[in-house]
This record gives sequence, C-alpha cells and structure tokens, in this order.
Amino acid sequence: MIPLTAPQPRTFETLSGDRTFPPFDLCKLLTTVFDPIDGCRVALLIDLDDPEKVKDFAFLQEEGCPVQKKAYEVFYEELHSGAMAKLGLTGGELFAYQTTGGSNLDLPDTGFSTDGRKVNLAEEVYKPYDLILCITDYSATAPLTAHAKKYKFRGSTMHGLNDIIVHSGLSVEYRECSRDAEKLRSGLTKADRVEIDFDVGGTVHTLTLHLNGQEAQKSHGLCHGRAPDIANLPAGEVYFVPVGADGQFPMQYESDETIAIQHVKGGRIVDVEFVSGNPATVEAHKAKLVSDPVTGEIGELGLGTQVLPFCGADIQDEKTLGTVHVATGRSDHLGGHLVPEMFAEAQNASHDDILFHPKKTPGIGVAQVRWYQGDREEVLIENYRPSAFMLGLLDD
Repeated sequence: MIPLTAPQPRTFETLSGDRTFPPFDLCKLLTTVFDPIDGCRVALLIDLDDPEKVKDFAFLQEEGCPVQKKAYEVFYEELHSGAMAKLGLTGGELFAYQTTGGSNLDLPDTGFSTDGRKVNLAEEVYKPYDLILCITDYSATAPLTAHAKKYKFRGSTMHGLNDIIVHSGLSVEYRECSRDAEKLRSGLTKADRVEIDFDVGGTVHTLTLHLNGQEAQKSHGLCHGRAPDIANLPAGEVYFVPVGADGQFPMQYESDETIAIQHVKGGRIVDVEFVSGNPATVEAHKAKLVSDPVTGEIGELGLGTQVLPFCGADIQDEKTLGTVHVATGRSDHLGGHLVPEMFAEAQNASHDDILFHPKKTPGIGVAQVRWYQGDREEVLIENYRPSAFMLGLLDD
C-alpha cells in the first residue's frame, strides 16, 4: 500500500469551482450530442406521480415538480420557439409516465400525452420517434437503453435536472468532454483491481474491486450515427463492472444521512454495521439484503472526468474529477450480468449509485484510490483530488 500523504495546498473547491461555462445553447447541445440530427423526430419524456396531470400542462400549476418544470422551460419551450425549425427536427411532443420510485427501475408500459390520451409508450413513443429526451426525477438510463436497442431510437437521460446543471454540465463542449473521457479510459483500461481507502472518524476501511483486466468504459456524451444509443447527460465518467469485490466501504443513506459500514464478500454486501444516525435505517437495509440479496451486488465502479460545480444531483456530481462512486444492483445497461429478473421483487431491481463527494458526504473521506495492473500500482485520487498520474493522462 502506498503511504497516505498530507493534503496538498490545492483545494477541491478551487479545482471544481474555477471553471467558467458558455451560455446554455440547446441547439449546440443537441447538434453536438446527436450527429446527425436533421430530419429526426423528437419527443420529451417526464415522470409524474400523477401522469394524467401532463394534460394541458396542468403540472406546471402544481407545487413541486421542479425537474419537470425545468424540462418544460429549457427543452419544450425552446424546441417550440424555433429550435426545432433551426435544427430540422419534427415532433416535439411531451409525454409523462408514472414515477417509478427508484433508480433505473423498468418503466411502465403506458403514459399520457398533453391532450389527455393514454398512450402505449412502445407503440406511440419508442417506435415512431428518432430522438427521445428523458428528463425525470429517477434515472431511466437502464430501461431506456434496453428500449432503444429494441426499437432503434437514440436519446438521452437527464434525471435531476436543475439550473446549475443547465448552466454548467449541459453547457460544456461535449467533443472536449469525450476526448478527456477517452484519455482517462485508455489510461486506466485493463486494470486487475482498484482499491479504495475510506476514512470514517479516523478509521480506514478498504474496498477492493476485482476487474480482471477488463476494458474500461466511458460515459462521454456523444451519441453519433444512427445506431441505437442513450447518452446519460451530464456525461464525463470512466467506469468498470467489477467481477468481484471484498472489504468494507461506508455508505451515507439518502433518506436521513445515516452512515453505516457495508461489509462486502464475493462481490456482494453481506452485512451492515451502524455508525451514526438512525439505527432503524440500517436495520431496514439489512432486512432488504436478506430478503433480496442481489440488491447488495456491487455492479459498478465509476470515476468522474470533468471539472464541474457541485449541484446536489448525482447525475452531475458523480461526473466530477476527484470523485468516485460504486453502485449496487442492476448492471445490464453497463454490460454486466445483473438483470431485473434476478431480483426477488421487481421494485428492488434498481441501479443505485453510492457517490463519495466532499460536499455530499463530508463525514466520509476518500483517503486514496489505487489502480493495479500486474506489478504496476498508481494512485488515482487522494483526499478527493486527482493525482499527478490522473492529471498527466489528461495532459497527454
């Protein structure tokens, strides 16, 4: 193990906060991400607790629905105020489906249109449209990727959309984002394993993720050509699908910020140890692991590649250089073997990212992330800062 070093003078806040972004330009975003775009028929998808409130845009008058209102303001209105004509697009219809309640759970078969019709999503959305922009509370990347392959469309998922994302993560030059992601992907590919040292209250817990020399993958934001594909935006990530994992890692629960240590053996969480917060939260998680063990399967290791401001939504914050995330559950959309049918209950078949970011998980330190290939060992991250090795890959 490489000894931990003292924090360097450069702060994470400086690293992520000194970048300026051009004004958001929907036409530039769509033409960059989707090339070619001329002649495509485009649709928007949102999720609502009561999807019938998409009729006559009634949800705009309701309290809440900030993501869906932002989708209307930034995408629907802009498309219909001249962007479609400028881009050579047709369509522009908006549809809503019932909120799934979990990350990457399968989508319902039906939804509603703004004229109040109940629609079959496969027949009236997936089949006839070339581009589908899915802007929702919960990620739909896994199910929409499966539908794209089946029905031959392209699209993007943008869950958790907010103003910071619009004016930073969606305003970057995605050709540059793609180049940076590829530099890191090619530099980190074929790793045998990655080790992460977490610091919780002065105690270090180490998680080892076994990768067995696999090719690294990337989320880079470009969805070019006519082949079916889904871009997760904002993009900027290098990721692996571990073939196994052992050790321990901390987790801060979204519901109440309870912290617990997850004990991992054979690629799966086998026990949970309470640290702080609400013990009942930990007991509920333990019961879920017993009743549906696949929910504890480690399905992803991800490393951010972009310099982005903290926005409070994982879709952007996990793409930030210096952060790391692991995920449990469904992994088929990443090339893994964990499919919804393997879970005891359909509602458990989610893909849940566990993000470590100094502003989201201030009680959890990422002391060091190490990469191994044969006899070679490289430090990737220390104290939420990319190492000289990582920065060197970006400079190549």
